[in-house]
Amino acid sequence: MQYHASVNQHAQPIVKKIIANADALRVVIETLANGSTLIDAGINAPGGLEVGRLITEICLGGLGSVSLSHSTYTEQWPLTVNVHTSNPVLACLGSQYAGWSLAHEKYYALGSGPARAMATKTKEGVTQPVEELYTELAYHDEGDETVLVIENDKVPPLAIVEKVAAACGVSGDKLTIIVTPTSSLAGCVQVVGRVLEVAMHKAHALHFALDNIIDGCGSAPICPPHPDFVQAMGRTNDAILFAGLVHLFVKGSDADAEQLANQLPSSTSKDYGKPFAKVFKEYQYDFFKIDPMLFSPASVIVTAVESGKSFRAGRLDNALLNLSFGA
Repeated sequence: MQYHASVNQHAQPIVKKIIANADALRVVIETLANGSTLIDAGINAPGGLEVGRLITEICLGGLGSVSLSHSTYTEQWPLTVNVHTSNPVLACLGSQYAGWSLAHEKYYALGSGPARAMATKTKEGVTQPVEELYTELAYHDEGDETVLVIENDKVPPLAIVEKVAAACGVSGDKLTIIVTPTSSLAGCVQVVGRVLEVAMHKAHALHFALDNIIDGCGSAPICPPHPDFVQAMGRTNDAILFAGLVHLFVKGSDADAEQLANQLPSSTSKDYGKPFAKVFKEYQYDFFKIDPMLFSPASVIVTAVESGKSFRAGRLDNALLNLSFGA
């Protein structure tokens, strides 16, 4: 599949909206030494649900709509984030997925958002994407400005900011870095707002033909924030694992659609059944020891558009959600 939309071009109006309404959105805007713009959405600024919603749309490369609503889907947690995109492969995998590893001395973070699609590196004299995923997607974006979202409770060191600008081929003043701590309200929204993205990532891991996924939407309850990083991270994950609902529309055979539906839910993982923070602790806080198939929504619907048949699998687990959220 050929992707023509520019995730950077579509995201920039949302970036500018946040900057222009910084006071109302309760974020702090800072110009760094290299000219880059830093948007603090929860470290030294209160931020909030609305800026979290906008940041989620930025992560989607401006190719998705994100809304907040109340739902009766869960028993005790009505506040819900809803995500939709008609470009699920490009918006979710080509932009929203947190696939760019950034490290400098003791600082480590994962970057997500449109800048990933512009980032390149030179190896043995050959220019190639920073992430191998873009070779598979056959997608590279270009633009005069770019933005990267970092989920961390500390501002990245200037060395990382300069590395991002250089990899994207832009001057410092054309780069915006948005930081959303996991323990913040904005952080809760933008992480739980990955409910569709985790389904897309798992579909990719299951080797489902990405070209056959033509539309998608998802929803999950917004978790209450927690000051402890591990607990906060656990709750954002559990919102998706125990109560995320995703609906994918796919081309191809009914058999392939049904198989995808049966394989996608989080309950198919050997590590399912307890709050994520507990699983993380049991694996000595090593992400790579956790079954990667765990990271997926609780319940899925896959509609085969050529036959009109839909296949549902997975389940909502209110008890585990309440346990995680501290009810």
